Amino acid sequence: MLMIIVSMAAHAVDPGEMLADPALEARARAISAEVRCVVCQNQSIDDSNAEIAHDMRRAIRERITQGDSDAQVVAFLRARYGDFVLLKPPFDIRTGLMWLGAPLALLLAAFLLWRGLRRAATKPAGGAPDLSSEERARLEALLGEDREARR
Repeated sequence: MLMIIVSMAAHAVDPGEMLADPALEARARAISAEVRCVVCQNQSIDDSNAEIAHDMRRAIRERITQGDSDAQVVAFLRARYGDFVLLKPPFDIRTGLMWLGAPLALLLAAFLLWRGLRRAATKPAGGAPDLSSEERARLEALLGEDREARR
């Protein structure tokens, strides 16, 4: 199964879209390995077979052949698709929730679990509540009637 998945990823970049210059192709592959497929979400466009990933790879290669630097190509993609397109988005005020969301949810879950366990530990162990003298007398009378009825 693993070999099938790996072989599918290897065929994501079509030979027809590869650049003739190995140095430029290496730059394009390095950039596309860091760019998220907007359809597949947790897969780079280098590994994705989605049509949008193909278009994004083609755009990267076009920008590189036009003489753009790696930073300019990434800036172009960020302007077009937003910070979400990067597999490792920068940490700033807009992406803070994306970076801190999972750890905050984990901390909240741990706090709620701790609080629940603490409440359960301080709760009385299922004992009957204390009765007033009137309630106790009424209970004894009812139990006495029940005993008489059973004899």
